[in-house]
Amino acid sequence: MDDPSSALDFAALMTIGAILICLILSGFFSGSETALTAASKAKLRARADRGDSGAEAAIKVTADSEKLIGAILLGNNVVNILAASLATALFTRLLGASGVAIATLVMTVLVLIFSEVMPKTYAISSPEKVASLVARPIRILTIILAPVVTVVRAIVNLILSVAGLKTDPGKHMFSIEEEIEGALSIGHAQGAVNKEDRDRLLGALDLGNRTVEEIMRHRSEIQMIDGSLPPETILETVLASPHTRLPVYREERENIVGVVHAKDLLRAVNRAVRDAGDAQVARKFDIMDVVMPPYFVPETSALDEQMREFLKRRTHFALVVDEYGSLRGLITLEDIIEEIVGEIADEHDTEEDQTLKPNATGDYLVEGGMTIRDLNRQLDWTLPDEEANTVAGLVIYMAQSIPDQGQVFSFHGYRFEVVTRRENRITRLRIRPLVPVAKADA
Repeated sequence: MDDPSSALDFAALMTIGAILICLILSGFFSGSETALTAASKAKLRARADRGDSGAEAAIKVTADSEKLIGAILLGNNVVNILAASLATALFTRLLGASGVAIATLVMTVLVLIFSEVMPKTYAISSPEKVASLVARPIRILTIILAPVVTVVRAIVNLILSVAGLKTDPGKHMFSIEEEIEGALSIGHAQGAVNKEDRDRLLGALDLGNRTVEEIMRHRSEIQMIDGSLPPETILETVLASPHTRLPVYREERENIVGVVHAKDLLRAVNRAVRDAGDAQVARKFDIMDVVMPPYFVPETSALDEQMREFLKRRTHFALVVDEYGSLRGLITLEDIIEEIVGEIADEHDTEEDQTLKPNATGDYLVEGGMTIRDLNRQLDWTLPDEEANTVAGLVIYMAQSIPDQGQVFSFHGYRFEVVTRRENRITRLRIRPLVPVAKADA
């Protein structure tokens, strides 16, 4: 006849073994959940492209995040509850009524350390590696538990709908662009990404959200050529201009008939002089022989689309018009590229043109036509640009009038002083933050 004490010992050992297996499974589920939810899809795709089949499996298993989380939580809760029940039965058999409290205390410590903190800590330290390792068994688990998870999801959705709440599991809370922007901001704050790299990447991402109107040169600042002027005057104007492309108009500035390129003009003049053998032929030169047809674009065009059009047309220059066809300004390919890489200086630009430096009181002297985005970019400020594109436009919008010279305003945490005003345009302002801005470590 079997010894009852040996049978009891065998049963206790079997129970302890089952508890250990449950704790291991619980740790596996906890670590898998952390790894699969924290793993970067971009990094997983890069690993998969290098031939990592585990990363490919991880990408597939995370495609339906609700089903994945449902299966992991179901498996984790089952093993945790089973482990707690077995521990309670074991300690009650060994210690009597006090075994329930002891079992609760012991299992809380064991689950917390070995099934939660330790596996999750390891998983978060290298999520892509862990996700690649656990993807296949988790995929099998989701297939096995799919019917149960489906029923649970239906019950949850029913309860939420009764409560008046709606869920859309296929909709991501953040767009990919927002995730990248957030990652860059965190990286910059931690010193892993410097300001220039952050601004370039954010500028490239933001092109699709910005329009030509926001960065175009206003028509009041466009240098044009009157096509009816004498040829020698036109030639002198082109040579004196810092720009290589100039719009040509007839009678009024709105009537643009073409765009002249300095090289085309000089080539044509040189050819005419060489063929005629007389330098006086330049006095009879007709600029309309070398102008290119003007290229007009609507002010609402997105910058990324406009850049593609520039590259497709193999041109760098476009005139911007509003919905009525009236001239609003001009935009160049360089303007769009500057939104990504920052200000591009050439031999006609001075250092003072490119940088803003504070005076002794911390004020910055800023041109009214400077865009808010450029100001924020240079000084790492946070002025809003939803209601206006330029600094002058922001002041006018906030004042709800055209301020007089010398007027001072304070809003959005900054002090604005109108330094000069020309007719109805604010041409120069003095700005400083009301609270000194701490320099970021980068």
